[in-house]
Amino acid sequence: MSVDWGTFSAVLTAGGTLVLAAASFASIRSAERAARSAERALQVSLRPVLVGARPSDPQQKLIWTDGHTAHLSGAAGYAHLGEEAIYLGAALRNLGPGLGIVHGWSLREGDAPALAADFHRQGLDMYIAPSDHGTWHAALRDPADPAYPVLADQVKNRERINVDLLYGDHEGGQRTVTRLSLIPKRSDEGWLCQTVRHWNLDRPDPRD
Repeated sequence: MSVDWGTFSAVLTAGGTLVLAAASFASIRSAERAARSAERALQVSLRPVLVGARPSDPQQKLIWTDGHTAHLSGAAGYAHLGEEAIYLGAALRNLGPGLGIVHGWSLREGDAPALAADFHRQGLDMYIAPSDHGTWHAALRDPADPAYPVLADQVKNRERINVDLLYGDHEGGQRTVTRLSLIPKRSDEGWLCQTVRHWNLDRPDPRD
C-alpha cells in the first residue's frame, strides 16, 4: 500500500498546529490568572480599613476652619451644636496596610450607604497612615439643609448619630464607606465612636 505523503504531512501539520494552539491558550489563561493575582495583591497592599480608634490611643486635637477646636481621647466621638454650625468628629484608626484618605461624609440611616455623589465633600482630604490613628471632623453649617434640624435635635437630645465616611486609597481607588455611630456617654457629656459596617463601592459586596 502506497502512502500519500502529502496528506500525511498535512495531517501532521494540522495536529502540530492544534497542539500549539492548545498550549498557547493554556499559557494565556495562566498569564491572565497570574496578572489577576498580582493586581489583587497590589490592591490588598494599598487598601485602607478605617474603624474607631482604640480606647488606649492618645489624645488628638481637632481644628475646624472657623477656629473651633476639640480634643478626643481614645475611642471618642464628638458632636456639638454651635451658634453657626453643628460640629462632628471621631477618633479613627487605620487597620489596613494602605494610606487612607477620607473624601466625604453623609448622615445616613437604613441598610445601604448614600451614593458617592451625595456625600458632603471634605474641605480638605484627611490622611490616616497605615496601622496608625487619626481623626475625622466636619461641620454642617447650612440651616436650610434638611439634615440640619434633624442633626440639631439629635445633638441636643443626645441621641445616637450615624455618619457614613467615604474614603479610598492614595491612588483614588478602592472606595469604601464605613458607617460610624456617635453614641452619647452616660458618665459625662462626651461621645463614643463605634464602627458599624463597611461597604465596598468598587468591587462586589461580600454580603451578596
